[in-house]
Amino acid sequence: MELKLALGQAIRNLRVSKKLSQETIGASQAYISDLERGIKSPSVIKLVEFAENMGVHPLTILAKSHLLANPELSIEELLERVRRELEEG
Repeated sequence: MELKLALGQAIRNLRVSKKLSQETIGASQAYISDLERGIKSPSVIKLVEFAENMGVHPLTILAKSHLLANPELSIEELLERVRRELEEG
């Protein structure tokens, strides 16, 4: 799955799991719809805003999208890589 589409799917999955409307997480409904369909990509600031409004850490959105884009990668492998990279530097 293309990363842009995976990011939109991750946002949608988290939003729906929290039972939130598109309008609730910030920006307009049309913008969120475009994001969820992979038509647009949010800025880092907007991504942080969406995460806060959904009650999740911004890295959760990024990790979820990365896992959707790379289905061969396990959560454990991803988290181990992030942990190792954070410790290195």
